[in-house]
Amino acid sequence: MKEVALTIFDCINFGLVAFLWWLTIKNYKTLPQRIPVHFDLDGKADNFGNKAYIFLMPVLGTLLYLVFMYITRHPESSNFPVEITESNQEAQFLIMMIFLRWLLMLVLFIFLNSQDLMIRYAFDENAKPKASVGTMLFSVLGSVIVVVIIAAQFK
Repeated sequence: MKEVALTIFDCINFGLVAFLWWLTIKNYKTLPQRIPVHFDLDGKADNFGNKAYIFLMPVLGTLLYLVFMYITRHPESSNFPVEITESNQEAQFLIMMIFLRWLLMLVLFIFLNSQDLMIRYAFDENAKPKASVGTMLFSVLGSVIVVVIIAAQFK
C-alpha cells in the first residue's frame, strides 16, 4: 500500500515538472524580449530580464525533482529530527519519503504559480498571482512543522 502512495506522489511530481516545461515551451515564442523575472510581496514586478529567463523555473524544478528522487531512494543519508534506531527506522524513513515528495509537490506548485505570473504579467501589468506569497510560505512552513510533530511521535 505504501509503495502505491509513493508511486502516486512520484507520478504527480513528474507530471508537474512536465507541465512546467510544457507551459514554458508553449508560451516562449509569444513572450516579449523583456519579461518580469522577480516580484515583490504584492505581486508587482520589480526586476525584468531577457525572455530566456523563462527557462529558469523548469530547470530548477527538474534539478529539484532529481535531487529529491535521489534522496528518497537513499533515506539513510538524510538528517532526521529524531535519532534513528532499529525500532523506529521504518516509520521514520516512510515519514521522510512521504514528506519529501509532499514538499517537492508544494515547491513545484510554487514554481508553476511564479511561471504563470511571469507569463501573464509579461502581457498585462495588472496580472495577479493565483496564490499569494503568504499562502505559499504558510503551506511549506506548516508542512515542516507538521512533519516534525509526526516524526516526534515515532521516536
